[in-house]
Amino acid sequence: MRYLVLTALLATPALADDPVIEAVTAKQSGATWRFDVTVLHPETGWDDYADGWRVLDMEGKELGMRVLHHPHENEQPFTRSLSGVAIPEGVAQVQVQARTNTDGWAKETFVVDLH
Repeated sequence: MRYLVLTALLATPALADDPVIEAVTAKQSGATWRFDVTVLHPETGWDDYADGWRVLDMEGKELGMRVLHHPHENEQPFTRSLSGVAIPEGVAQVQVQARTNTDGWAKETFVVDLH
């Protein structure tokens, strides 16, 4: 009986941790913005890695997205940039949200003051 229980536990997929946004730097350049985002995620390689992050307005509308094309298991935390993000006039805050290739978008966002 113990063998059957152990087999069932081994077959159950592990719940992965959400990626965490540790820091964001936002710089305006003319009419657009550049975001430097530092992400922390316990990556295991191609099976589970942070594969992107996005800039959202405070209502959840996507303003820009950075796709991450490979794992960063040997570079934690890691920082990547996205330029050319158009922020509507009068917007004082945005959110940054990360995702993984296994679980999708993280529940938590990182709020950034733009002024």
